[in-house]
Amino acid sequence: MTSIATIAEKNVRPQALPRSAFAVFRDISTRWSDNDVYGHVNNVIYYSWFDTAVNTYLIEQGALDIHHGETIGLVIETQCNYFAPLAYPQLVQAGIRVGKLGSSSVRYEVGLFAQGQELSAAHGHFVHVYVGREDRRPCALPASLRAALSPLVMVG
Repeated sequence: MTSIATIAEKNVRPQALPRSAFAVFRDISTRWSDNDVYGHVNNVIYYSWFDTAVNTYLIEQGALDIHHGETIGLVIETQCNYFAPLAYPQLVQAGIRVGKLGSSSVRYEVGLFAQGQELSAAHGHFVHVYVGREDRRPCALPASLRAALSPLVMVG
């Protein structure tokens, strides 16, 4: 399997990815306010969906406590490629995988799919560096986070 990072490194034109390239999926409902004047979802909304899909998964797995957790993830890098428009009203399905699981960082890769479509309408990534909530210094990934993310690492 070709990772999103490999495509960028080789300067290959990005292409839509199949659903099989992602480990888990989360449904996201579009909202009226997501559309822009051109009649499709505005590009900035896609980044919000990346965050929503990943954080929902982590909360469901008991790996993220957004209010009281000692460790928080700070985004240090983001990127997205667009292949087909999405628009309200439409159900979007976000596929999630982990491109790299480091000692204090994670590269999340997310594909956004129109409901029932085999190829991604968009896909991209963001990198979280995990830091202490109080000191904002990088720290080792908590065991619960590593356990929740390990099944999402897709090797190919």
